Amino acid sequence: MKCVSSKDSGTSQDAGGPAYAGDVSVEKAWEMLKSDPNCLLVDTRTQSEWAYVGVPDLSELGKDPILIEWQSFPTMQVNETFTDQLAEIVAEKKLPKTAPILFICRSGARSRSAAIASTAAGHPASYNVDHGVEGDLDERFHRNSVNGWKFSGLPWKQS
Repeated sequence: MKCVSSKDSGTSQDAGGPAYAGDVSVEKAWEMLKSDPNCLLVDTRTQSEWAYVGVPDLSELGKDPILIEWQSFPTMQVNETFTDQLAEIVAEKKLPKTAPILFICRSGARSRSAAIASTAAGHPASYNVDHGVEGDLDERFHRNSVNGWKFSGLPWKQS
């Protein structure tokens, strides 16, 4: 599936229609989480990344990030039960399928795939958080120095 992102419309689609609701900046993601009590943040990174890199801290919003691996380390095999796990959490929280769901990973690739899968599973307001937790590489091949959740000064914590 070839996705074409349109920053102006906020949607990303393929030739068959919307693939997911679109990409949002980390700042826009924070505002959505803050303003909409039904909005969820799903961190799609691996357990190792959650433990060693840290996770977004939503405690000041009275929320916690949802931790569901899109791929599992070390094989990076796609989690075949991802959308089932997500559906279970949405149902447990008694949220409508139209509730906004923000997907975040290290830099925005895995989370985009998760947003596409979530949309296909019936959640039309599935967004990718552009640049993710750690952001793009800088000229010295380091992350956290160009863009992303941590670089933007948004709250995060390590276990």
